[in-house]
Amino acid sequence: MKPRILLIEDDVHIRRFLRASLPTQGYELLEAPDGREGLALAASQPVEVILLDLGLPDLEGIEIIRQVRQWSRVPIIVLSARDQEQEKVITLDAGADDYLTKPFGVGELLARIRVALRRSLQDREGRAETFFEVGKIRVDLEKRRVFRAGEEVHLTPTEYKLLTVLIRHAGKVVTHRQLLKEVWGPSFVDQGAYLRIFVRHLRRKLEDNPARPAVLLTDPGVGYRLRAPED
Repeated sequence: MKPRILLIEDDVHIRRFLRASLPTQGYELLEAPDGREGLALAASQPVEVILLDLGLPDLEGIEIIRQVRQWSRVPIIVLSARDQEQEKVITLDAGADDYLTKPFGVGELLARIRVALRRSLQDREGRAETFFEVGKIRVDLEKRRVFRAGEEVHLTPTEYKLLTVLIRHAGKVVTHRQLLKEVWGPSFVDQGAYLRIFVRHLRRKLEDNPARPAVLLTDPGVGYRLRAPED
């Protein structure tokens, strides 16, 4: 059975573009031109991923995310022309799983969809992967050991915790506040300096060129994303 994707988008050109692109890649596409119809479809039809525009004619995308999150954990990938940092932060903190700024390439969108589907399947099955591999990095999650290009890398307990949080959300931008909350606790959500320091330490230990990271990526002003194996 083909994975079913719900597109909530009022731009007829984008709907036409994705209508021509996604079915050829093995996906079934449902379309809604506004928020109310999108919510009705999401509630009545089983869907694996929601692609959501923020600037809909009737409802704000943020409101749709909040409503869907009251009853579903379906992955939500936002497609928006709004590229302000604060807009991305609010959207991700509201419960979106990913954020693509228009215009975007179909290849990048397909990669984000694959990541979302893999993570969703893992969540449904309650299955924890033993190993995580991306680029030259291999993490043995059961034995808590990290390797780069076959050589073991020593991480401090906090560095390792930060890395495992990023692994759990691999392929997804995780906001600064979310990382600070999960690694250091709720009282540290405004202590961005902690996060910058430890991200810098991780990059020195894991990246070929820490000044031009290829695995632990920055979304400026928003958060960090660990490259997923499918990227």
